[in-house]
Amino acid sequence: MQVDYVIVGAGSAGCVLANRLSADGKSEVAVIEAGGSDLNLWVRMPIGYGGAFHDPHINWRYFTEPDPGTGNRVSYWPRGRVLGGSSAINAMVYIRGQAADYDGWAALGNPGWSHADVLPLFRRMENNLAGGDDWRGTGGPMTVTATDLGVHTLSHDWIDAAEATGLPRNADFNGADQEGVGLYQITTRNGFRCSAATGYLNPAKRRANLRVITRAHATRILFDGRRATGIEYRRGNKTLRIHARREVILSAGAVNSPQLLELSGIGGADRLKNLGLDITQDLPGVGTNLQDHIGYDFIYEANCPTLNNLLRPWSGRIAMGLLYLLTRGGPLSLSVNQAGGFFRSSPDRPRPNLQLYFAPVSYTHKTPGKRRLLAPDAFPGMQLSISNCHPLSRGHLHIRSADPMAPPEIHPRYLSVPEDLDELCEGVDILRRIAAAPPLANSILREVIPGPDVTDPDALRANIVGQVGTVFHPCGTCAMGPDPNAGAVVDARLKVHGLDGLRVADASIFPRITAGNINAPSMMVGEKASDLILADRG
Repeated sequence: MQVDYVIVGAGSAGCVLANRLSADGKSEVAVIEAGGSDLNLWVRMPIGYGGAFHDPHINWRYFTEPDPGTGNRVSYWPRGRVLGGSSAINAMVYIRGQAADYDGWAALGNPGWSHADVLPLFRRMENNLAGGDDWRGTGGPMTVTATDLGVHTLSHDWIDAAEATGLPRNADFNGADQEGVGLYQITTRNGFRCSAATGYLNPAKRRANLRVITRAHATRILFDGRRATGIEYRRGNKTLRIHARREVILSAGAVNSPQLLELSGIGGADRLKNLGLDITQDLPGVGTNLQDHIGYDFIYEANCPTLNNLLRPWSGRIAMGLLYLLTRGGPLSLSVNQAGGFFRSSPDRPRPNLQLYFAPVSYTHKTPGKRRLLAPDAFPGMQLSISNCHPLSRGHLHIRSADPMAPPEIHPRYLSVPEDLDELCEGVDILRRIAAAPPLANSILREVIPGPDVTDPDALRANIVGQVGTVFHPCGTCAMGPDPNAGAVVDARLKVHGLDGLRVADASIFPRITAGNINAPSMMVGEKASDLILADRG
């Protein structure tokens, strides 16, 4: 088979590309997706990501190597293996990041990626149900929904308490300024999840010039000299090939895009030679620059009902299920991350450096790969969390062997830069201050984790190391930049350095992680990539 464009991965960016590149009705586009259909209860029902969290039918279910920075603990990394990718199994919180994030990308030698450049793309991609303005868009493929009327009453109490500590209230984290506290907006539409597949891919499927190939595991990139010409993939027990007249675009995500590059001989030459692979392009930055947000949780027992009381007993689940079926409303139509915000841990910080989360639900036991939203604590609980916006620690991931079916070896290296731990310690005090402020304080019986006795700075640091964990935002492993000798994998037009006909477009190209949840920035990369590709086509 031969088409104009082959896209590997129908995830957050790949769905965008499939839609935009096929929009002319003439260019032949094929999408290769390792997973299957998104017609799945755990995908479509918003809070169903609790079930999707470990489902092998729609989730890659990666595990990291033991990580020294977190006491040699193993982290579980769920990644979407389904149409829509990780946008089909995430917590749906819609955050663009800070203007300075993108200005920073441009300052690193990436023209066209400043905030002024990408703001029109963010506005183009969204249908903000609260309305449009200079910052927000309407009429786009992705529906962004406010949660004001549906969240738990404790979420409003948390905001009032945070405001009582001196944090400003912010009605829109995606508006003129990210700083402050408020309710999170989520990507839902009429009570259902609005993934990248919902917004971009499904409306485009009717086009005769777009083909979506599911259950197709890409195994290597095909080349004619220095030019990428197609993809080899496995489907069932068959090995097949698809050829690209114009370009191959990798949108397989921060784990699978660098994996596929290395399997195709693109990466650090010495490493790949040791695995018996022929070298296509020596690019030592492939798989490096791995970044992720990590979170530290405080859990409190409440003296009033929380989502624990609804989601744990079968009677509560049945009642909530009926409410959802009849009205497309209630807790099952939301994320559990209902409120939060962004703040500066000290006044000398030039911009917010920490993110806050509030969930009216709690889990005191988190076993890697076993966490389920449908099995919260037996007592009524709530969770207050903090996360670094711009961690300095950098990890790496690489293939273990030439076997394309083997998962890569992931080394996140969390807290490997001491400043990341220092920053969390700076910000932890705000969690206890919010919990002690009315009206939230009126609903709290006790601090369960880490416990009121954990106050000594050394004890707090040890507790953070022992408890901190990923919030599932890996990125940066095919970093964008002008100099491959400095670790860049793609240039500002997302072309792989030293090769023709090959681009990467997903969260792996982030040179630096953005502040907050990264699904919206990942889709923006798909929008930007489609503009670049169409412009180069001329």
